[in-house]
Amino acid sequence: AALPLTPNGKVDRAALPAPGGQRPDLAGEYVPPSTPAQELLAGAWAQVLGTDRVGVHDNFFDLGGHSLLATRVISRVRDVLGVEVPLAALFDHPTVAGLAAAIEAAGPGTVARPVTVASRDGVLPLSFGQQRLWFLDQLEPGSAEYVALVPVRLGGDVDVAALGLALGAVVARHEVLRTRLVADGDGTARQVVDPPSPFPLPVADVSGVPDPVGAVRALAVSVAGRAFDLAAEPVIRGWLVRGEAAGQVLALAVHHVAFDEWSDGIFRRELAALYEAFRAGRADPLPPLGVQYADFAIWQRQWLSGQVLEGQLAYWRERLAALPVLELPADRPRPPVRSTAGAVTGFSVPAATAAGLRAVAREGGATMFMVLLSALAVLLGRYCGTDDVVAGTPVANRNRAETEGLVGFFVNTLVMRADLSADPSFTGLLARVRETALGAYAHQDLPFERLVDELSPERDRSRTPLFQVLFNYFAREERDLAGQVPADGRDGDGAASDGAVGGREEAAVPGRGEAVTKADLRVILTEGGGGLAGLVEYSTALFDAATAERIAGHLGVVLEAVAGDPGRRLSGLPLLTAPEREQLAAWSETPPAPEAVAAGGVHGLVAAQAAARPDAVATGSGGAWVTYGGLWERAGRLAGYLRSAGAGPESVVGLCLERGTEMTVAMLAAWLAGAAYLPLDPGYPVGRLAFMLADSGAVMVAGASGTLGALPAGRLRAVELDDPAVAAAVAACPPVPAAGGVEPGRLAYVMYTSGSTGAPKGVQVTHGGLANLAAAQRALLGGGGGAVLQFASAGFDAWAWELVMALAAGGTLVTAAEAERADPVRLAGLAAARGVAVATVPPSLLDVLRPGDLAGGGTRVTAGERLGGGAARAWGAGRRLLNAYGPTETTVCASAGDVDPGYPGAPPIGRPIAGTR
Repeated sequence: AALPLTPNGKVDRAALPAPGGQRPDLAGEYVPPSTPAQELLAGAWAQVLGTDRVGVHDNFFDLGGHSLLATRVISRVRDVLGVEVPLAALFDHPTVAGLAAAIEAAGPGTVARPVTVASRDGVLPLSFGQQRLWFLDQLEPGSAEYVALVPVRLGGDVDVAALGLALGAVVARHEVLRTRLVADGDGTARQVVDPPSPFPLPVADVSGVPDPVGAVRALAVSVAGRAFDLAAEPVIRGWLVRGEAAGQVLALAVHHVAFDEWSDGIFRRELAALYEAFRAGRADPLPPLGVQYADFAIWQRQWLSGQVLEGQLAYWRERLAALPVLELPADRPRPPVRSTAGAVTGFSVPAATAAGLRAVAREGGATMFMVLLSALAVLLGRYCGTDDVVAGTPVANRNRAETEGLVGFFVNTLVMRADLSADPSFTGLLARVRETALGAYAHQDLPFERLVDELSPERDRSRTPLFQVLFNYFAREERDLAGQVPADGRDGDGAASDGAVGGREEAAVPGRGEAVTKADLRVILTEGGGGLAGLVEYSTALFDAATAERIAGHLGVVLEAVAGDPGRRLSGLPLLTAPEREQLAAWSETPPAPEAVAAGGVHGLVAAQAAARPDAVATGSGGAWVTYGGLWERAGRLAGYLRSAGAGPESVVGLCLERGTEMTVAMLAAWLAGAAYLPLDPGYPVGRLAFMLADSGAVMVAGASGTLGALPAGRLRAVELDDPAVAAAVAACPPVPAAGGVEPGRLAYVMYTSGSTGAPKGVQVTHGGLANLAAAQRALLGGGGGAVLQFASAGFDAWAWELVMALAAGGTLVTAAEAERADPVRLAGLAAARGVAVATVPPSLLDVLRPGDLAGGGTRVTAGERLGGGAARAWGAGRRLLNAYGPTETTVCASAGDVDPGYPGAPPIGRPIAGTR
């Protein structure tokens, strides 16, 4: 009728009745074991799962099993049956009957000898894990990076003498807690075990200070923030902190060479048992340990050699061949030496989403760890633009029964590689990750440091080796076994949780103000309250807090989508949170281009300017200038000739001309003929020009004899515009009038970019896009009409930006000759002489010019490259500076914004221009 409670109102677990065996929520009747193998397996499962009995058809994972408990089952199978069973066998055969049949079919295998007590007469070697941490300590002496904070809350009146005795007994019980790492003359280190001694426990009373909680925090940080001398002092120390408002806290610090997260749970349980016994005057209640950590280190060195070592290395060499580097989109450039300074942000996953994820795991024969790692891989793949995602994950590495009760540094790090190629469904990705995880578990004995030596002989001190992201998942049972998940993400491998001694549970003791991060990014998820609690630990040298919060939000969106529809392909999984989607919608609320402009096209706007102001100067270079009337007549006659030569709607005409008026005339002529133009820069390699002509399907190529001579036109018709016969024919053609309208979707030009694959990529730009660009430019620049510098080459889309800006608005297009483009001084002189009002230049040119070189109020537009903070401050002062951005596909420009010279760092790229979303 009611759960039994302790005097403090907590559930009294000891008073709960024993479970009735078969759980009522599991279908099917209990079927007892019928063979010796089944009986032994059922007993091992019951011991690990903490239940009275297990039937032969009960599913291990339905009974609450997970990968950590599965490892313990395999360890017990090794002990009781004398066979080595791969972990994957339990996942593939998750019932007692199925696993027993698989074991019988496989037959006996090679079983590693057990860990036994080793002689203490010789040198005690370090374990592989200790060796790595000792080396790092030698590399950075005085570093507290691998010091774990173990705050223990104390309830009631604390018996300080009993507590000190209990601490001393735990240290005496576990040799590794009284072990020093001493270097020999040859540079190698060995373990030196000191005899047991009393545990010094200073007491600090903070009752009278103004901020006792802050004082507790400061003292805890000071305890954990001081490095250990591994050769000269014990690897554990602590203080008892007392305060009326802050309670009583045992603040312990221990070095990772003797401690990991699993050790944290053992330490707390044994300390509580010993303290209660000593306070009551009873003897030590704990059974003696069969082996010590030094015995494991000797066993590990002996076992992991020869064929065993080579087999593990061969697996990882093949699995991690050509390992990629994840270039996460950071807020700042990566420092040359990786910083360990970090911070943490928390998030939560609702219970309904977590339940859906558990269902996905059951359906896929996987664990929650595998599901969550798959979702993280989706997020990282999207961030980094890759189908090959790598993450590290710590594992307890206690896959032998002899090590389950030992304090020590056993934890290992596995490298998980997820293949997202071919856009599978999430369930398809989960199957791949499941296979990867099971293979990694089967080869988890190879120490990470040995793997690094094998695969990364040349170290990059700016990043962690092999992976840049860490992932942890703690099931509720795992959390109970290995201590609580770090409440503030302070540490990666060791204990950072808050346990209770004395029967009292209070608010967590604040830990370090900053996290020590062992990777660029670390994501931690743990079960709690039906949902999941999460932490994002991040390097503050790379990421801002707002970025970490966005990462957490995006992961939550992916998890929710996966829980709702795991059959969806990865490309269809959403990423943005609802507020981000709303923000994008708000940013995209820009008015469309006017229909009249879209119907007439840009050349219709130029025609209107020619009709209204025929004598106004339209364009020119050096001493040759042409009016709008003259420009339009020349373009109209050339259009007639091009039509007679085969140009028409949707055809492509290649234009291979030097920069200047002739190129502008030819472009307008192609449009009037109904065709699109393809700019062919005479300075490009011949092979690239040949590819562009063939790939675009051009029907002809027009140019001057000097530019067409080396052009591989092949069977295309080549029109030499400077040929006297052609010039006479063009002059004889009646001008083609401007059409009343042009379909917005009609092709205007084809612009070739470098392409992400290495081959040039032809982007098709429409008249509607150009018309919208003209309208957006008027909105940005207030109507235009002044002199516009044409700096870009015709093969770059900024050329169209400059031409439209000038001619569609009735301005003058001032074309810089090649000599002026190459000489900043001459370029500045041209701009001053022609009174250039608008100049669009790349940031690299701003870096070599002085703000005074381009004199006048005017507007300066920068695009094509990232604008740095220094150039923004220099050029944004005293004049208008626009920072524009856009890929070629968006018709030159997608966004633009005024630069604030006082903005810290690189300025934003602005908001979408009119008609763009």
